[in-house]
Amino acid sequence: MSIGEPAWSEGIDVTTPNAARMYDYYLGGSHNFAADRSAAERAVSITPAMIPGARANRAFLQRAVRFCLDQGIRQFLDLGSGIPTVGHVHEIAQARDSSARVAYVDNEPVAVAHTRQLLEGVTGATISPADLRRPEEVLAEPGVTGLLDFDEPMAVLAAAVLHFIGDDERPAEIVDSYRRAVAPGSFLVVSHITDHYDEPDRVEEISRLYRDTSHTAMHRSVEEFAALLGDLELVEPGLVHAVDWHPDPGEVPEGARNAFWAAVGRC
Repeated sequence: MSIGEPAWSEGIDVTTPNAARMYDYYLGGSHNFAADRSAAERAVSITPAMIPGARANRAFLQRAVRFCLDQGIRQFLDLGSGIPTVGHVHEIAQARDSSARVAYVDNEPVAVAHTRQLLEGVTGATISPADLRRPEEVLAEPGVTGLLDFDEPMAVLAAAVLHFIGDDERPAEIVDSYRRAVAPGSFLVVSHITDHYDEPDRVEEISRLYRDTSHTAMHRSVEEFAALLGDLELVEPGLVHAVDWHPDPGEVPEGARNAFWAAVGRC
């Protein structure tokens, strides 16, 4: 444990920047370490869109959860759920219906530890330490199977996580595994970093930076992202920038528009 780091960090690698903790930093969270903050600040220096983009993606996720609730969905499987921030999925869902259930899944120790802490005394929500790249393991987790009814429709959330799955890991097959596991009438909520920057060489700069973290990020074009979704029937307006999916009234923060692709599909 490094001097100045909290006691609960014992056993956690705090010297290697971690993508989940960097994302927490972009969202204004406090569950990150010096190495994460330094890498995140370098990323922001390459493209200031990192912070408004991450927050626009978070807002998309919240809007998509509300959309699913409007469609009658009351159970959610959140893959790669990350470090909890204000407006976590169970808070959004249970504000609408206290019976809503949310199964969080993440393989990042800090994310799991803090979500477990957040959920103390909360009913209808669990956290499972599992890797979304292994659907058979995720779908066998007691925190998932004991909470969610796979005979009933649900929403599978994969927000800002598919870009950490390389092409050699067959991300389209992983997505399809979750689609096949859920009941008809379910939804899939997805977002993914884009290959859009003001200057093309920024993509390579960001990619190099993330190669030095715990997770390499894949920038994909809109066509490459669409290929991951197969023949999924997309809810209007289809595959768009995150800020353009059922937007709330108000001005889009500068730099937010081109950061994330987003879509919601019917399974």
